Amino acid sequence: MDIREARKLTWKNKVEKGFNTTDVPLEFGLLTAEIGEAFTAWRKGLPDAGEELADVVLYVAALAKVTGVDLATEVENKLHKNRERTYERNTNGALVRVSGD
Repeated sequence: MDIREARKLTWKNKVEKGFNTTDVPLEFGLLTAEIGEAFTAWRKGLPDAGEELADVVLYVAALAKVTGVDLATEVENKLHKNRERTYERNTNGALVRVSGD
């Protein structure tokens, strides 16, 4: 399944079930909660860690719809931008971008 199809199905489910489709701050808050749930599931080795990560993706897809962002295009653009960037380690061992915007 591609990003556009996931966004479409996520939105359809939200509308059909009466979930939030307009309150952007609420969606960001719920996304934050889902990220916490995914981390907890991973940290505890729970069997639903993958499902929790899927919830994160679905909330991001819904936020893209609510805010009018073409998520598939943005992901493609970001992947291209990341490929063009180069990094070097600084004296503390952290990777620092040295080229690319």
